[in-house]
Amino acid sequence: MAGSGAVLGVDVGGTGIKARLTDADGQVLAEYRVPTPKDDPDAQRLAETVADLAVGAVPLDADSTVSLDADSTVSLDAVGVVVPGVVDERAGTSVLSVNLGWRDVPVRARVLAALLARGVDVPLAFGHDVRAGALAEVRSGGLDDGSAVFLPIGTGLASALVVDGTVVDGGGWAGEVGQVRLAHGPHAGARVEEIASAGAVARRTGVESAHAAMLLVQQGDATAVRVWHECVEVLADVIGWTTAVAGCHTVVVGGGLARSGPLLLDPLRAAVADRLVGLRVPAVVPARHGDAAGAIGAGLLARDLLERGTRVAEGTR
Repeated sequence: MAGSGAVLGVDVGGTGIKARLTDADGQVLAEYRVPTPKDDPDAQRLAETVADLAVGAVPLDADSTVSLDADSTVSLDAVGVVVPGVVDERAGTSVLSVNLGWRDVPVRARVLAALLARGVDVPLAFGHDVRAGALAEVRSGGLDDGSAVFLPIGTGLASALVVDGTVVDGGGWAGEVGQVRLAHGPHAGARVEEIASAGAVARRTGVESAHAAMLLVQQGDATAVRVWHECVEVLADVIGWTTAVAGCHTVVVGGGLARSGPLLLDPLRAAVADRLVGLRVPAVVPARHGDAAGAIGAGLLARDLLERGTRVAEGTR
């Protein structure tokens, strides 16, 4: 089915890992969804999970959309891994990931060692999940000029600023809007992502998932409606300030919560407009790649590394 040029993009989330195997033409050969290891402060089990995915040891589950034929073989030429939190891409380190319990963890080195232990000796690209998702959106076109923001609403919350088609990394610190403390209002002292994320919506509604919370909102459940409204209000604050500072013409909303479509986007657009009277109001649009943007972006990072014909320092021999 496939030959040389296949890359594996792995997006590590707070609750789940999404991975895509694509060939040189960008065709999806396989897609995997597995749980993110819990209580893994040194990322060792995460590294082993990624290595298992790379050698095909983790079976496709019910959420997978493409499977390989039993007799098919794929030559894996590069791997890309992206993780949440404050990420130092140059050092290959997770500086801080609240949802995964990481602080100053050398994730790239851990994954590389696990890959080599399984005989997988390929270039390894490492990056930030949201910036990788923004890269996927940029490569799809439409964000080449001016300023735009990619805002995936998942287990946590972070953003990525795109300026003239380039994703801004800020030395690893750009876009961590979810970690800002709310100074005023009923949730003063809470971090933004503790109110305005899919994980927060589910937790505060008392259900297992944001999807379940969405269904309750549609049914008019008072608690769910209140939590949803508060999420929208905080998200609008974030978008309003970001737009005023960066002059964004577009806000691309992704992540699990964006699956709710107009239920989220319609009130969010109205709330953003209320905050930007007299200023240019950005278009608030759904991400083209949904919650797969991070995995696609990880694959693009791997593809870029492969095409440059280089290896990260730790992978050079």
